[in-house]
Amino acid sequence: MSQGMHLVISSSLHPTSRSRILARSVAERLRSQQREVEVFDLSQRTLPPCDGATAYGNEEVIALGELIRAAEAIYVASPVYNYDVNAAIKNAVELTGKAWTGKTVSLLLAAGGQGSYMSAMGLANSLMLDFRCVIVPRFVYATGESFEGDSLADEEIGRRVDTLVEETLKLSDALNA
Repeated sequence: MSQGMHLVISSSLHPTSRSRILARSVAERLRSQQREVEVFDLSQRTLPPCDGATAYGNEEVIALGELIRAAEAIYVASPVYNYDVNAAIKNAVELTGKAWTGKTVSLLLAAGGQGSYMSAMGLANSLMLDFRCVIVPRFVYATGESFEGDSLADEEIGRRVDTLVEETLKLSDALNA
């Protein structure tokens, strides 16, 4: 069975991000299963805006593209703004494009309320249709009451993170065997 690197992308730029808590939770679960994990935090590693020209040569863009290409599976943790994932992850996908081709991708969202639960679909559709990614048909959607300080406080959301990691491992292990 393949045991390749798993990439966790934390896309929030906010210093006390709840989606970063979800990303950290995924990374911890993967490490507890002796999986190799890389975390790329967009609040710490600045990507330029995609300009369709020179931005592709930026060293952070190149580094992220290499991590995506090397990843067995990718977990994207994003805040929800205006019923969609944030602009930072959309920019990252635009900058790294074809590196995503054929990847297994899981999505985790942190939102202000229950009304945005379909927010993952725009990104999921783009990744599926543009890059033939395999989107894990389950995602984690958490709202403010699921967090306390800088931790996940909701046992049900914790179980959903566990299930998402399990299902992602099953899929990515099978596809990369």
